[in-house]
Amino acid sequence: MLKLDPNDISFPNPEHYDSEDGLMAFGGDLRPERLWFAYQIGLFPWYNEGEEILWWCPDPRFILFPNEIKISKSMRKILRDKVFEFTENQCFEEVMRNCKTLERKGQDGTWINEELIESFVKLHNYGKAKSFEVWQNGELVGGFYGILVGNVLCGESMFSKVSNASKAGFIHFTTKYQNQWELIDCQIHSEHLESLGAKMIPKIDYLNILKQQKP
Repeated sequence: MLKLDPNDISFPNPEHYDSEDGLMAFGGDLRPERLWFAYQIGLFPWYNEGEEILWWCPDPRFILFPNEIKISKSMRKILRDKVFEFTENQCFEEVMRNCKTLERKGQDGTWINEELIESFVKLHNYGKAKSFEVWQNGELVGGFYGILVGNVLCGESMFSKVSNASKAGFIHFTTKYQNQWELIDCQIHSEHLESLGAKMIPKIDYLNILKQQKP
């Protein structure tokens, strides 16, 4: 595992560097330029607040092809009945802060700290990071955000304040961009996303798709 120089934006090539758990490097910093470079080559930061920054490229990779999304009958009814309203890029920082503060079952703490929020907000202002909001009666009740590398959406985190909010948002936008997004990078396995059609593919397949993108 490589220790990164905070003064040099570089990473080990994930095509040629393997680890059992997908951990590629540690250290460095969270400046926008490093984050943007990391996502373009298939890496992402994931660590506990207060610890050293860890950079990952797991093998296999958990992804979702938009045309393979699974929509249950109950979710089809929720979308048909317009239980929620949806917007894009209306309150990026608020979405990210909700992802930071929302308690999740089996998760102790969060990797979303103030430095990461500041850098992602800058990437959002540069047009690289996107937010997707879910509203109910004028209140923000769910959403998710990520980095868009060409036609690959590198999903970062999502939140729900009411039942089915984030799921409805994810389905709505995945369906909306079904013919534009080549895939959604879900990074780490979750039963929630697996139920929506996400699956594991070899790391090299993901990296090959990523290399074809024109950010």
